Amino acid sequence: MSDPKQLVNKLWNYCDILRDDGLSYGDYVEQLTFFLFLKMDDERSKPPYNKKSEIPKNLNWQTLLEKDGVELEAQYIKVLSELGKQEGIIGVIFRKAQNKIQDPAKLRKLIADLINKENWLSLEVDVKGDAYEGLLEKNAADVKGGAGQYFTPRPLINAIVKVIQPGPGIKIHDPACGTGGFLLSAYNYIVKHYKLNRDEKHELKHRTFTGNEIVPLAARLCVMNLYLHGIDGETSPISPNDSLKKNPGGIYDMVMTNPPFGKKSSEKIVTEEGKSATKSLTVLRDDFWAQTSNKQLNFLQHVRSILKINGKAAIVLPDNVLFEGGAGETIRKKLMQTCDLHTILRLPTGVFYAQGVKANVLFFDKKEASKDHATKKVWIYDLRTNMHFTLKENRLKEEDLNDFVKRYNPENRFDRKETWSEKNSDGRWRCFDYEEILKRDKTNLDIFWIKDESLEDIDSLPDPDVIANEIVEDLQSALEQLQEIAGDLEGKD
Repeated sequence: MSDPKQLVNKLWNYCDILRDDGLSYGDYVEQLTFFLFLKMDDERSKPPYNKKSEIPKNLNWQTLLEKDGVELEAQYIKVLSELGKQEGIIGVIFRKAQNKIQDPAKLRKLIADLINKENWLSLEVDVKGDAYEGLLEKNAADVKGGAGQYFTPRPLINAIVKVIQPGPGIKIHDPACGTGGFLLSAYNYIVKHYKLNRDEKHELKHRTFTGNEIVPLAARLCVMNLYLHGIDGETSPISPNDSLKKNPGGIYDMVMTNPPFGKKSSEKIVTEEGKSATKSLTVLRDDFWAQTSNKQLNFLQHVRSILKINGKAAIVLPDNVLFEGGAGETIRKKLMQTCDLHTILRLPTGVFYAQGVKANVLFFDKKEASKDHATKKVWIYDLRTNMHFTLKENRLKEEDLNDFVKRYNPENRFDRKETWSEKNSDGRWRCFDYEEILKRDKTNLDIFWIKDESLEDIDSLPDPDVIANEIVEDLQSALEQLQEIAGDLEGKD
């Protein structure tokens, strides 16, 4: 079977069989992940590969094929439990794994009729990898499952990778990697644009990509996604540890990430200079400029810390990071002093599976310490104003980002031309000097200039569900800010 869509449909049709038992899309993809890993490991241990398996014989794929009924169910539960205690990639795949298929007959059907009948290793990497990506996207679209928070739209990821241009021989990292979209897109970009020898290919697959993901489900989906695309496979490139708890130092050449949505962090991070006033567990990070419980502001500080000098970063962040006062203002100023914050992409609403999210992509390069500020100009591309996307009828496509890629001018980003002017006030590409931004209240980077047609023309209003979701998002953001203020006041008592 050479068509990824056909394979996705074949895999997905089995989900309908299990939906009657209350299995969610996410549960189904998770169970498929366990089966695929075990089956491919079994194939690899046989001719012509004859590789040694790290899975104990009493827990391998054959032990599932040999059983039926309640014995199969018991063996499957044992396999999941025991493999979750292993080290490396096996441990990440099976960490906290549970059997979600209650009917032993359907469990047998999945194992024997669906997974076992396909020779997965013989399929081209693109076929099985793209098929799994297709499953992840279907899973992300399942509103009830909530898995969309781990899935960044691939057209956006690919556009980011196009302009940041990863190459061979560097260390690429995602501290909140979800299902691995950024790492996978960077891998595909390098394979497509560079002719690599055998050693360089090995370096690319086994020593280039790393990430962190604290949610076991997302971590196993990420590792399996990379594994099916031929990345690593011997050890896990993904750590289950919380990125924010540790400062590994400036060790990465490139960081691309979309930290989890939600403003409030469960732990307050403080600098050496300040002691936290709250009773929550604190994490000491002497490399952070400001203490805050805002998760995204902390991720922004973290990304800056883990970059090598002249390292490149692209990070997706909500609007509040651009305008929030206090720690937010401090962090924005420090970022522009120590890094060249050269580009901001204002993203439209309706592109993320978490509805109503207003987000941006910040592009910056880390620079050596200097008395002068590293940022000279900030270029902003407004893809939001008067742009309306939805997850079904009008999805964000790669061509929607082509103009941004062109204006960014990745071949020479120092040679850019504005599309905005006094005569063309609707131009989406505009430049602002560092001094100009510094004069803005709280060093506000949430800058927009295009006239919003919906404010004057009722026919230009977005769909009611888009408006409703934006209202909900604004109310949630306001509630979080009030809770944060209340928590700070309580801590001062």
